[in-house]
Amino acid sequence: MSSGPYTYVTLTMRPDSAPHLSISFHTPGLRVSAGMLFNSPRPYLEISSRDTDVHISTTGAGPVTSADLDTAREIFNAAARYLADCERLHAEQPATDQTATGAA
Repeated sequence: MSSGPYTYVTLTMRPDSAPHLSISFHTPGLRVSAGMLFNSPRPYLEISSRDTDVHISTTGAGPVTSADLDTAREIFNAAARYLADCERLHAEQPATDQTATGAA
């Protein structure tokens, strides 16, 4: 049995280590958007829920680098794999599918 929708955020801080922030979205209430920042030639990707916002943009808030292109391609490929897995699993579910898309 699964629990209801939620967003899980942890911050780990250990002596002599950089802090580590982890965000897990487990909700149908996600919003995803992308565009160009106003008055700046910088693209952005935003993933947000009612609880959390995650923003991704170029390295050091500067011009697009080769590393930024690599990251954008990784995001694109990971999103395509996620979509394919979701579509496959959705198709395999019984006809009593949970098609609700309520916001969390």
